[in-house]
Amino acid sequence: MEQLKPSPANSTPLTPLVFLERAATVYGDSPSIIYNNITYTWSDTHHRCLQLASSLLSIGISRGHVVSVVSPNVPALYELHFAVPFAAAVLNTINTRLDARTVSLLLQHCQSKLVFVDFHSRALVREAVSLFPPDLKPPPLVLISDDDDAAVSSQSHHPNISDDQFFSTYESLVAKGDPEFEWIRPRTEWDPIVLNYTSGTTMSPKGVVHCHRGIFIVAVNTLSDWSVPTQPVYLWTLPMFHSNGWCFPWAMAAVGGTNICIRKFDASIIFDLIRRHGVTHMCGAPVVLNMLSNYRDPDKKPLKLAKPVHLVTAGAPPPAAVLLRTESLGFKVSHGYGLTETGGIVVSCAWKRNWNLLPAAEKAKLKARQGVKTTALTEVDVLDPKSGVSAKRDGSTLGEIVLRGGCIMLGYLKDPIGTRKCMTDDGWFYTGDVGVMHSDGYLEIKDRSKDVIISGGENLSSVEVESVLYSNPAVNEAAVVARPDEFWGETPCAFVSLKEGSKSKPTEKEMIEYCRGRLPHYMVPKTVVFMDELPKTSTGKIQKFVLREIAENMGSSSSPLSRSLTSRM
Repeated sequence: MEQLKPSPANSTPLTPLVFLERAATVYGDSPSIIYNNITYTWSDTHHRCLQLASSLLSIGISRGHVVSVVSPNVPALYELHFAVPFAAAVLNTINTRLDARTVSLLLQHCQSKLVFVDFHSRALVREAVSLFPPDLKPPPLVLISDDDDAAVSSQSHHPNISDDQFFSTYESLVAKGDPEFEWIRPRTEWDPIVLNYTSGTTMSPKGVVHCHRGIFIVAVNTLSDWSVPTQPVYLWTLPMFHSNGWCFPWAMAAVGGTNICIRKFDASIIFDLIRRHGVTHMCGAPVVLNMLSNYRDPDKKPLKLAKPVHLVTAGAPPPAAVLLRTESLGFKVSHGYGLTETGGIVVSCAWKRNWNLLPAAEKAKLKARQGVKTTALTEVDVLDPKSGVSAKRDGSTLGEIVLRGGCIMLGYLKDPIGTRKCMTDDGWFYTGDVGVMHSDGYLEIKDRSKDVIISGGENLSSVEVESVLYSNPAVNEAAVVARPDEFWGETPCAFVSLKEGSKSKPTEKEMIEYCRGRLPHYMVPKTVVFMDELPKTSTGKIQKFVLREIAENMGSSSSPLSRSLTSRM
């Protein structure tokens, strides 16, 4: 057997692009994309992606070139996930809510050769390219138009923005292309396919490069782990610019799903689309769960789904109280964990049958844990930051979460130091997240390493404090950060927004007392700040660095009285 070696017949590079060919063959007449009054079949989508890839080559896009797109979840963004790599180029999806300066820096950093721009983002990208240095030629722009009423209305509000800036429109590029184009396969499965910039919650976005192999693994792994059947109806509540929608653009092609595209949404729109299209699956950060669970119909009555909708949440640890409220509406919530650097979800809270016998509150608490490695991830562990050995599996010993497996990124673009810092010689990818391992082998995140609060020598998890705050029926959103303290070093400072229409609005003192009855005293917030809305990234993550700056500017939380009272607790 040792003489048997790899050969061309068994060494074809893994790539998720083959999913679209199969979808066109098996599900050709079935709907692939529904958006407003537009419906495409999988045969349509296959041909449109080939046509666009053909046009990209004709205008000079070639292997390894970065093609950027600034767009919400409209059909064009979905198609670009296939069309750009069909031309052997690298897709770069940019967050639509970034400011012009940041967009300009990202386009310069990745040396983008072409930018697709949604109609409503024209002003943003126009300003971004105007910020290019005089000696650097900005990339050409392609306009993604939208023929709905909102786009027509928007045009009248931007008389100074000329279409002359755009050398072509998206649809004209599609129309000019060859529907029989033979797409360019990767030379190796390690060829890059996407470039994603991190969400910027740490104030320093990094360019994460993934290869065809890694994305293939994540897409197939996600379908298996979530037990997705063939031809689901998937609602795009998760931005595709956020880690490529956790690889679901490719995964939906693999199972011939129907993609319900949506430009913008709120809870009423989501519930309407679920009813109208028979949505079976969707994804979203915990902020989406919070929005859904707090929604009331015009009659102020809680909603109940006619049929269960499977919902995967990730991106931040979901409070158990929010999970409980969401599932009470009829959503079947699965919880996972991943990063931009992993391409999607690689740890999930695999459910055990005997847990169904537990009370609802206890089930929600278990589901709030991140869980165990998915089948395609090689290994996950929690390491002691000082010794580098595995932390005790006692559910309380903190350590850094580390991963290894084929879905880990190739590295950070133009940042070899940052790459080596998190992907070390010991074969681990260091996530920067702090967690514990329970005795049953299930992982639970406690914090980002930068968010752990050290008060009087005690390590304090902001996530645990936030979970208690979320259990208060008046609380809509909560985040806890460190506030400087002359005596303790740091103390917890809670930022809270309250639910609209809440009958009782608790005071700072009442919120502190609420926490005091449910937490060890050293974990109780010493300060509570009420805000109308907490600052967030476009993917729903609360921007704790903004809140930390506010807390820092508040100065020390200590006074002689507080020190004397707290010392006797």
